Amino acid sequence: MTPAEIAAAMTGRLHPVGEDRSEAMLPSPMIQNHAAFLHLLPDGALVCAWFGGTLEGKSDISIHASVLVPGADSWGPALRLSDDPAHSEQNPVIFAAPDGGQWLFHTSQPSGNQDECRIRMAPLTRDPQDPLQLSAGTGRYLDELPRGCFVRGRVTLRPDGAWLLPIFRCVSRPGQKWNGSHDTASVAVSTDGGASWRLDDVPDSIGSVHMSPVEGREGIIPAFYRRRQADAVHVSLSRDGGTSWSAPQPTDLPNNNSSIAAIRMADGRIAVICNLSSAASSTDRRASLYDELGEDDARPDADPTGGCVPVWGVPRAPVAVCLSEDGGHTFPLRLVIEDGPGTCTSNDSTDGRNKELSYPWLLEAPDGSLHIAYTYHRRAIKYVRLSPGWAQSARSMT
Repeated sequence: MTPAEIAAAMTGRLHPVGEDRSEAMLPSPMIQNHAAFLHLLPDGALVCAWFGGTLEGKSDISIHASVLVPGADSWGPALRLSDDPAHSEQNPVIFAAPDGGQWLFHTSQPSGNQDECRIRMAPLTRDPQDPLQLSAGTGRYLDELPRGCFVRGRVTLRPDGAWLLPIFRCVSRPGQKWNGSHDTASVAVSTDGGASWRLDDVPDSIGSVHMSPVEGREGIIPAFYRRRQADAVHVSLSRDGGTSWSAPQPTDLPNNNSSIAAIRMADGRIAVICNLSSAASSTDRRASLYDELGEDDARPDADPTGGCVPVWGVPRAPVAVCLSEDGGHTFPLRLVIEDGPGTCTSNDSTDGRNKELSYPWLLEAPDGSLHIAYTYHRRAIKYVRLSPGWAQSARSMT
């Protein structure tokens, strides 16, 4: 599809694709839309949040969301949930607190300087007279956390009630531009309902980002990671309820230095949604994530000494849901949701060069249906619903 064709399809209307699948392009007035997150509200309504604007890193990037109410044949209008004219606001995460409150977390950074990022936490409310309307309160920045903290994974609860917010730290190098070379994983912990936070590091995690923990079994909680090195999805384990974590180790899933998400399904299996590609599968490369910003910055890229060499530009396709029955070490069953060139050597969403299918999210509903959202060519957020029993379509790719 061309950018114009994608824009014309961004109506939010659901349409069937075969007997067991329905799809929609979410509505948005923005020309770039990326980093979808799905969240189920208590009444069964589905929220999809993402960031949109003209170009990732630009100060017109802000958080948007849309609501799909139960039984509806179309998503509601795009709603702006943040609006800081001086910062690029990215990577929304929604959390339902134990007291019933809904919270929005997202990042806020100047230009492409992820090492200067702050996290904003704001209450999310729904209009009781109009179920399609959401709004975010003023909230606050989590300034007790160091600059450079980024979010992407969902918030979980520790057995003692503490809130666990997965963090990846975009670590700065004095006098040098951030490029991902020293990024590490951490968990922000709040023991007072989000009023204050501290940071616990994941050991030996250089390059492991976008931590995605899943519900534990038999006292073990796995968490899965995107990798700056574009080699493989990694996994680490907590054996103490999320208080501490082992060093990330590779799974058999490839990774292309693009986002992943993981859930524990009702049947006990772990599902990871990701791109089945890595640096070993393509020679496509780009210099950095923010090539197109064109801002005057004479600083050199960060020296990778003591860190890693990030790999950018590996194609972001296909999108696949991958199933594990051994706690997340191997994923023999894989269901391709959509394939394509995946070209991402440019972030531009207007000239048709970008073909990525990326940053997928997944959520299993109580009825066993699977809800998926992902970036479509940087122009739109695409939504896919698979009917209960969808996992029977997964096939072995080993």
